[in-house]
Amino acid sequence: MKSVLRSPRVYIPRKEFEKWAVPVPERTGRALEDEIVRVVSDAPSARRFVFGAGAGKEEAEAVSATMFYALEDEWMEKLQRGPILVERSTKGGVRYGILAAIDLEAYTHVRGMTAPIMPAQEGDGALCNALSALREKAPLEFSSAVILYRGKRRKISSRLLEEDLEVLYDFDLTGGGHVKGYYIPEPFASWALDEMHSRGEPAFAVADGVEEIEAAKARWESLKPTLERAELANHPARFALAEMCDISDEGVEIFPVHRIVHDVDEETLIDYFSRKMKCRRDGNVLTVSAKGAEAVAAADRILEEYVRQNGGRIGFCFGASELKEAAKEGDTVAVLMNTIEKEDIFPALKGGKTLPKRTFCVGRAHEGRYLLEGREIAYD
Repeated sequence: MKSVLRSPRVYIPRKEFEKWAVPVPERTGRALEDEIVRVVSDAPSARRFVFGAGAGKEEAEAVSATMFYALEDEWMEKLQRGPILVERSTKGGVRYGILAAIDLEAYTHVRGMTAPIMPAQEGDGALCNALSALREKAPLEFSSAVILYRGKRRKISSRLLEEDLEVLYDFDLTGGGHVKGYYIPEPFASWALDEMHSRGEPAFAVADGVEEIEAAKARWESLKPTLERAELANHPARFALAEMCDISDEGVEIFPVHRIVHDVDEETLIDYFSRKMKCRRDGNVLTVSAKGAEAVAAADRILEEYVRQNGGRIGFCFGASELKEAAKEGDTVAVLMNTIEKEDIFPALKGGKTLPKRTFCVGRAHEGRYLLEGREIAYD
């Protein structure tokens, strides 16, 4: 297979990494968000680049302007081209990943079509649209995307750690464990990127941050017709930053994403849901009995039917304890989902299929990829 990965040239902060690195909004509960605000204060931080589903044109312009200011004011330093070995210590252990750039020409989300890189689960349309609007104006990207590949139990990371690699950063993440990054020079970089490829499609499955990759793909497709032929091969918008993780690594843990419905009559929704799907009740928290993608799709269908008929707002929650805390609000029903087995992810994607939106996430609630490294996606 022709390589669909490239060594990126990334930016990292010049100082105060603890204040710089932040999780994406959907994976922060109220307590963590308050802690991040306290830690960051008015320091330079990737928090200034956070962009949510409800943001619009004005917010995109503001974030883009902040990125240009960050470049001019030298908040970051630009590294030599090369991937980064990421060592993330969490409650569940240590997981390893390789930060690299994917070729968006090798990515498809079209149902029924296969490609070397595909989404493992559907993206959130509203967030995709918001990030697409930002990407049209922004000079940089900061990625929380995690892409899975079928490796051989830390073969790549173990081999790389035998070398005396330069440590780029080594610090505690606010609420998210510890992270250490190693620069991977040639020839190890080429070997590592080639080694991740496997036979069959997809070779790579976007697990977290599907919306970021979707937005990058949309921007690239809209930009292509405006470019000269000589620009197509290496234009920075053709690529997107992501962390590649070996699905066989014991440190790569898969957890379910739960559902929470606000602004509803609790008893009415609980009765409606319970009559259609087997579950266990504990107050206004329902635990679904069934497992797998079919259970996720069925639960979503029932909740969407109810909201269409009766009103309400469906949201998503990463982490059981976070869900139960959020469920304490009035007029709210929480639906606790079961995880899928990570061995079932790639087989589920055969024939161009995709798992339902928010079926799973990599790591517990606060163990997703933090916004840390950046990369240029446009020519100034």
